[in-house]
Amino acid sequence: MSAIRQRPAGQVEKDQLLREAEEKELTEGQKFIVPNFTVKQLLDAIPAHCYKRSALKSTMYVVQDCAMIGAMVYGAYHIESFLSRFNLGSVAFQAAKIALYTAYVMCTGLVGTGLWIIGHEAGHQAYSSSKAINNTAGWILHSALLVPYHSWRISHGRHHAATGHLTRDEVFVPKTRSSLGVGPIKEEGETLGINVSKVRQTELREALEDSPIVICFNLFIRQLFGWPAYLAVNASGQRHYPPGTNHFSPKSVIFKARDNWNIIVSDIGVGITFGLLGYWAYQRSISEVLVMYVLPYLWVNHWLVFITYLQHTDPVLPHYSANKWTFARGALATIDRKFMGPIGKHILHGICETHVSHHISSKIPHYNAWEATDALREFLGPHYYRSEENMWRCFYRSYRDCLFVEDDQDIVFYKNASGIAQRVAVEEGGNVSDSGIDMGVESK
Repeated sequence: MSAIRQRPAGQVEKDQLLREAEEKELTEGQKFIVPNFTVKQLLDAIPAHCYKRSALKSTMYVVQDCAMIGAMVYGAYHIESFLSRFNLGSVAFQAAKIALYTAYVMCTGLVGTGLWIIGHEAGHQAYSSSKAINNTAGWILHSALLVPYHSWRISHGRHHAATGHLTRDEVFVPKTRSSLGVGPIKEEGETLGINVSKVRQTELREALEDSPIVICFNLFIRQLFGWPAYLAVNASGQRHYPPGTNHFSPKSVIFKARDNWNIIVSDIGVGITFGLLGYWAYQRSISEVLVMYVLPYLWVNHWLVFITYLQHTDPVLPHYSANKWTFARGALATIDRKFMGPIGKHILHGICETHVSHHISSKIPHYNAWEATDALREFLGPHYYRSEENMWRCFYRSYRDCLFVEDDQDIVFYKNASGIAQRVAVEEGGNVSDSGIDMGVESK
């Protein structure tokens, strides 16, 4: 292991003793057996008919979602006339009006997220077997939601091609200990009887500002601005990208010269939507556009960040250096979750419940991903990750505990503000990887 070979001989011996002690103390839940599947094995585990795509079937889901949005828009335009039928006082009238408009905004945001997901499938060529149909449908759906379709399609494809790779993945890239400027908890001072561990834990907690109030405030800001910030300034993307990296400039490092026209077409789509919104506001009112489009749009943004963050951020999920990463390992470094019962299945088209299969083959349409997921669950056994825990609880816990990873290690897991990881990688032969160093053996 390269990270150990670079250390002085005395430190190597100390690390070896530490790893041996940890290996004896690790519980089964703390051991992460590094998967060694080939891509072919993963693809062959999925029934062949799951790969079949139907433009007609995909379009029917678009019609379904648009019909639901249309019905909700119609209802929103008639809220006041509906309430006027009842003999309500002014206070009760206003309260009922606010409640119904709030329901409209939240429900439309959920269905709009479902449309976004179908547009995202088009970007993966899962909408149809025709590339032209895929790109046309994806451009229309994503442009309507102010997403630069081809720009997102290209960067998201790069994410799928390097999921879990510490230096090549495109989004939700873990921070390292060095980037936070906090030293390791274990230090030589402990041999002199100094409780450096407690001091370092205090420093780390202060540096990370992990109080509940700070966490909730940061989450609110990220949920409100995270998605447009990623598109506009590469927020949560690779830190080695140069300043100015974004999804709107053909010159961005994310794209190649051959992508220029696609980026321009994507910008035109977003520009057309902005123009239509401006015309709507001019003809009707800004307040109407705010309530009918902007507020549901912000909920779409929220759900996108919420869902994608939880798909790739959890204390049980590994990240790999270039030395250990493979496509198969990266594809399995994600987790399926249950999203609010039938809403996840019927409104969000199973994007939370079938995300592992989506990473193994992104061309599988959502209506076939359920069967693909069942087959993969049986084939993968302990290498398949699914959480039944409430997603809101997971969201807070992951943001609180998934704070950083160690530098210069090949297989890493997130550590919390005490510098403790929940898992340690064990490769074939029972060898504990570098990620075991500095791990506190604590239960979840």
